[in-house]
Amino acid sequence: MRKIYSFLIVSVTLICLGAPARGQAPAAQPAVSETTRLNEWFRARWQEQLDFSPMQKTSLGIKDDYDQIDDLSERAEDQQLAWLRKVTAEMKKAINYERLTPEGKMSYDIWTYQLERAERGLPFRRRGYVFTQMQGAQAGLPQFLITLHKVEAPNDMAAYIARIGGVARAIDQLLVRAQAAAKEGVRPPRFAYEGVIAQSRGLITGAPFAGQGDAPIWADAKTEIEGLLKAGKIDAAEAERLRSAARQALLDKFKPSYDALIAWFEQDIKNADAQARGVGALPQGAAFYQQALEASTTTDMTADQIHELGLEEVARIHAEMEVVKSKVGFKGTLQEFFTFMREDPQFFFPNTDEGREGYLQAARDHLAFINTRLPEYFGLLPKADLEVKRVEPFREQAGAAQHYSSGTPDGSRSGVYYAHLIDMKAMPKHQLEVIAYHEGNPGHHMQISIAQELKDLPTFRTQAGFTAYVEGWALYAERLAKEMGAYKDPYSEFGRLSSELWRAIRLVLDTGIHARGWSEQKAVDYFIANSPSAEGAIRSEVQRYIVWPGQATAYKVGMQKILALREKATKALGEKFDIKGFHDTVLGGGALPLMLLERRVDGWIASRKGA
Repeated sequence: MRKIYSFLIVSVTLICLGAPARGQAPAAQPAVSETTRLNEWFRARWQEQLDFSPMQKTSLGIKDDYDQIDDLSERAEDQQLAWLRKVTAEMKKAINYERLTPEGKMSYDIWTYQLERAERGLPFRRRGYVFTQMQGAQAGLPQFLITLHKVEAPNDMAAYIARIGGVARAIDQLLVRAQAAAKEGVRPPRFAYEGVIAQSRGLITGAPFAGQGDAPIWADAKTEIEGLLKAGKIDAAEAERLRSAARQALLDKFKPSYDALIAWFEQDIKNADAQARGVGALPQGAAFYQQALEASTTTDMTADQIHELGLEEVARIHAEMEVVKSKVGFKGTLQEFFTFMREDPQFFFPNTDEGREGYLQAARDHLAFINTRLPEYFGLLPKADLEVKRVEPFREQAGAAQHYSSGTPDGSRSGVYYAHLIDMKAMPKHQLEVIAYHEGNPGHHMQISIAQELKDLPTFRTQAGFTAYVEGWALYAERLAKEMGAYKDPYSEFGRLSSELWRAIRLVLDTGIHARGWSEQKAVDYFIANSPSAEGAIRSEVQRYIVWPGQATAYKVGMQKILALREKATKALGEKFDIKGFHDTVLGGGALPLMLLERRVDGWIASRKGA
C-alpha cells in the first residue's frame, strides 16, 4: 500500500494562458507545439498543487515549508477542489485537444479524470471513516515525522519541533471531522475504536509523558539532536535548548490533542457497533460503495460483477493448488492441506528477534536473485535503492499486511518494504518470497521508482497513484516472477498461488461485506475455509476490508486487465511481440486509469504492427 497524504490548501496565483477555445488553432503561437504548451501549463499547475501539501514536498525530498503539516480540514478540501475546478476550466479553454500528441492527450485526460473522480466522491466525504486501526492519521502522522522528516542541520530540527505542533493541530481537525461524521450516523466498528485508542496511547506513553522508556517521537527527537551534536553542527547548550523545545511541544501540544482524541473515542465507543457492518448499512451506503468501487478499480464494474469474478478466480486457483498438493505428496483434501500449511512448524520462523531477522534476510536474498533477471524482461529499470525493514513498534499489528513506502525521485531516500513481524505465526515462510516480489522488484518498488524517474512526462503523472494500476501491477509482478525463474520450491509456488487466491477472496469478501450484508465472522469463516492463511492474518485482513471499502478489489481487477492486455498484444503482434516493449509500455506512462492504460497499449500495438 502506498500512503498518499492530503494536500494543504494555500492561496495560489493562477496563470491564464489566454488561448482560444478547444478545437481552434491558437493564433498567438502557431509554431509552438500544443503538447509543449500543455506541459508548460502542467509544470506551473504542479508547483501550485504541490504548495497545497508541505507533507508531499517532504515525501519528495523537497525542504520547502519544512516546518508545516497539511491542513486536513473540510474547508481545505473545499479550497483545493475549487482550485482544481478553476484550473481545469482554464486548461479546457486554453488548449486545443485535437492538436495534442497521443501522450499529450493522455496527460490532458488523466488531469480531467482526476477532477471527475473528486467531484463524484464529494457527496460521500463524510461516509468514509476518518480514524481507523488500518490507515488512521493517529499513527500515520507520527510515522511521517519519524520516517520522512530528515534532520541534517539545526534548522531542520527546529522545523521538526514546529511540526510536532502541526501534527497536534491536524489531529484536532480530523477529530472534528470524525465527530461530524458520527452525528450523521457514520462510525467505524468497535474494533477500529479499540485500535485507534491503543495506537494513540502508545504514542503518549513513556518520557516525556508517564510510563517506562521513551515515547516514539521523543526517542526520535533525541536521536536526531544527538546526531547533530556528534556531527559538530550544534554545541551542548544548543542541544539542550532543542531537547527542551521538543519536550515542551510534546507536552503542551501533542499530548493534549491525543488526550482529546482518546477521550472522545473512549466516550463514543458505546455507540459503535460491536458486530461490524459493511458501509451498505450507512446513510447513502449503496451509492457510497459503488463510488468506492469505481474509484478503486477505475472501472464501472458493479458489486455483483466483482463478486462473481472473485468466485470464478477462487475456483480456478484452487484447481492449480490441487496440482501443487499432489506434487508434494500430500494425501488429504485441499482444506486439510490448508491446515497443514497453516499449522506445521516447518513453515514458520521462530517468534524471536533472530527469527525476525531471518525473515528479513530471506526477503533480501530473494530480491537480490530477481534483480539479476530484470534486464531480460525490462528495458526500463529503477535507479532507486530498496530497503527491507520491520514496521516501527508503535504501529505494528499482528497479521497486518506488509507495505511499501516510496523513496524520493532524486534517490536521496530509498524505497522501503515494511513487514509486520510482531507475530511470526502470521508470517509463513511459503508466502515470504511472493510478498517480497510484490512490495519490491518487479512490484511496487520497480513500478513507483520508474514512474518517479520518468523525465518526459509532466510531474503530476509521475506522482499519480491509481490503485487498480499500482496494485494490479504488483500482483501481476508476483506471477511474472515465476516466468523469471522464481519459486523453485513447490511450497513457494503454493505461496504464490496463496497470494493470488488471497486477492481473489478479497473480491468475494469486500462485496459480500459491503453489498450483501455479510458479517465479520462469515467473512472470516469463508476466508479460513478457502485459503491457507493464518487466522490472525485473516481477521486483520477482514477488518481492513470493513474499514476501507472497495480498496481491496483493485488488486485482482488491475491484474486481470494487465494480463488481458498482454494476451491481446501477443495475439495481435505474433512474432513482433516483445516482452520488454510491453512492460516498458505499461510502466513508461506512470500510473493510469485502466481504460487509459488500454489505450496506451493499443497505441504500442499499432506502432509495432507498422514497424
